[in-house]
Amino acid sequence: MNSNSFVSIADISKDEILDLLSRAEYFEAHTNSKLLDGKVVATLFFEPSTRTRLSFETAVNRLGGRIIGFSDPGTSSSSKGESLKDTIKMVSNYADLIVMRHHLEGAARYATEVTDIPIVNAGDGANQHPSQTMLDLYSIYKTQGKLTDLTITLVGDLKYGRTVHSLLQAMKYFNPHFVFVSSPELAMPAEYKEFCRVEGIDFVETTDFSPEVINASDIIYMTRVQRERFTDPLEYERVKDLYTLHDCMLADSKDNLRVLHPLPRVGEIDPDVDDNPKAYYFEQAHNGMFARQAIITRALGINPLK
Repeated sequence: MNSNSFVSIADISKDEILDLLSRAEYFEAHTNSKLLDGKVVATLFFEPSTRTRLSFETAVNRLGGRIIGFSDPGTSSSSKGESLKDTIKMVSNYADLIVMRHHLEGAARYATEVTDIPIVNAGDGANQHPSQTMLDLYSIYKTQGKLTDLTITLVGDLKYGRTVHSLLQAMKYFNPHFVFVSSPELAMPAEYKEFCRVEGIDFVETTDFSPEVINASDIIYMTRVQRERFTDPLEYERVKDLYTLHDCMLADSKDNLRVLHPLPRVGEIDPDVDDNPKAYYFEQAHNGMFARQAIITRALGINPLK
């Protein structure tokens, strides 16, 4: 495994997280450069993506690198039955870095075992989404001025939501208080609650997205109930619309509250929230480019801060 691979947020230390945030801040001020001049980045998206793929590719372009790869596995040899191992080893001949999204949990970790070039995980099933976590952390830091001692309310699909799983692990260094709001069917998995207990992270669980919960929050992190993770359509229909945030629900919330969402949204944030200054999800997506520029340069051993 290349030591610069970025597969799970759990693989990196607090100092490395802070370094990535410093890089993101630098790239927000210096978006365009030639730091990747002569470098080739392969983006392999075995699962559909819009924001993640485009922000990674924009990040590479603005850093002066070149992109190869695919956004539809149907156009690759995997549609002919080629194994993931063979695809990774083949692409490794042409690229300096692989950014990959895959529907199977652990696929990115496996990729690191069959190549010597760095792998960046752009999402593997319901497991991890570490680049999203970095843009979430950067968004939290920008809006709150700190990462420490915040009340973060996670709402919706906490069972399959890889973004909330990664965020939970990253925040272990910063003394958060988490509120988990979900139906019993989509509750935070037991292993992540055990992680909180082991790491001394304070959390409570509730099925009620109440005014008391909203008004005590510094960050509300809404999530989409993901149809593609359900094998039973009836179960999806039963839980998809349980939690919807409306503008009126924010009337008595803290001045510093910001609403985040990894996008795409379906019905969990009403459009009437969009014009509220506490809505931050579109700016959050914009921050993704800076966070991914930080991740790419780290993976390639390039330090823009020196």
